Amino acid sequence: MKIISYNVNGIRAALKKDFIGWLKSANPDVICLQETKAMKEQLDLEVFEEAGYIYNYWYSAQKKGYSGVAILSKIEPNHVEFGTGIESMDFEGRNIRADFDGVSVMSLYLPSGTNSARLSHKFEYMDMFQEYISNLKKDIPNLVICGDYNICHEEIDIHNPKMKGVSGFLPEEREWLGQFIDSGFTDSFRYLHPETQTFSWWSYRANSRANNKGWRLDYALVSQPLQENIKRAVILTEAVHSDHCPILVEIEQ
Repeated sequence: MKIISYNVNGIRAALKKDFIGWLKSANPDVICLQETKAMKEQLDLEVFEEAGYIYNYWYSAQKKGYSGVAILSKIEPNHVEFGTGIESMDFEGRNIRADFDGVSVMSLYLPSGTNSARLSHKFEYMDMFQEYISNLKKDIPNLVICGDYNICHEEIDIHNPKMKGVSGFLPEEREWLGQFIDSGFTDSFRYLHPETQTFSWWSYRANSRANNKGWRLDYALVSQPLQENIKRAVILTEAVHSDHCPILVEIEQ
């Protein structure tokens, strides 16, 4: 199964930049989207269906034009779970999961910590998410959590490791992500590329992308029962529909 994860920073804006042409070329079985910034009724779903993704599921934030996640699939899932059932996590539309034979795929958009209030919300979310996933894995051990974690895990994942006071690279955030991975996941990209520095997000400021001053914020974390099934993990830096780029993982089923 070829899975792509992509923070599109607005699916309607991405569609205007030939997102569909790119999607047909990339040809994943499943694509997880984050920061869709659209309600389902605001979209022409036929464009996704005509591209082969007749199974498409959208989970939007209550606030219009904000956050939101989706899963598009060529394969019909056995079940789709919208949200987590935890109200303080779900009102911003940050989690959706599709269960297939042998593997479940989640699209996650973890909050950023742009100010003190949002940083506090981010830490609360992370704690609740850890507990939610620990319980979920008891019933669904074969889990792939794709998405924008809004955290650089290691110094290799950021262009300037001295930025320790900035949300996304705070010691407490990095520690949480490390503990989350250690709770039973494999960072698929780092597993296959232990020493490769490749980024998945660049600020729109100061020509950051052209100068490759980026951060690796997007991950496909694969639960340990599936670790030996990881065949490929790539960061698709050539895609330019967003301030993020897509990431890809292939799982042998």
